[in-house]
Amino acid sequence: MNDPRYPIGTFQRRDELTPDERRAWIDAIAGTPARLRDAVAGLDDAQLATPYRDSGWTLHQVVHHLADSHVNGYIRLKLALTEESPAIKPFDEARWAELSDVRDTPIETSLTLLDALHGRWSSLLRSLHDEDFRRTFVHPEHGKVTVDWLVAMYSWHGRHHVAQITSLRERSRW
Repeated sequence: MNDPRYPIGTFQRRDELTPDERRAWIDAIAGTPARLRDAVAGLDDAQLATPYRDSGWTLHQVVHHLADSHVNGYIRLKLALTEESPAIKPFDEARWAELSDVRDTPIETSLTLLDALHGRWSSLLRSLHDEDFRRTFVHPEHGKVTVDWLVAMYSWHGRHHVAQITSLRERSRW
């Protein structure tokens, strides 16, 4: 892909996954923290302060965004599993990326958070039965979505942001 915003392409909505796709994408969710750590390994503060594209977030912000977004994803899963098609609240990602906890916190804090979060998240996902993946929640921007959709979305989301970092590293020869 030539578009630095979407180095692996845009998300392709999937509301129902095959068992093999589900397993592979849960494995991708489980592996996101390690891939992210590899992507930022050895970067200095100046490199982390570099936007992944013109007018884009810095790599520092991308790491913290993944933690913010994936915490929300985990909570959305738990809501879908424990309530009947709950409505969830989105968050203003751009404004969250400007808050002081993003600006002033080392990325190691979010990397550690993601390690723990993805451990629990993937454990819960692997314990579910087929019918659990058909449970739904309502997202104001996407309508009624399934747990399968959530798996597809967050599998893509982690790979998407890691690729933003690795593609910048390749372009910059870091």
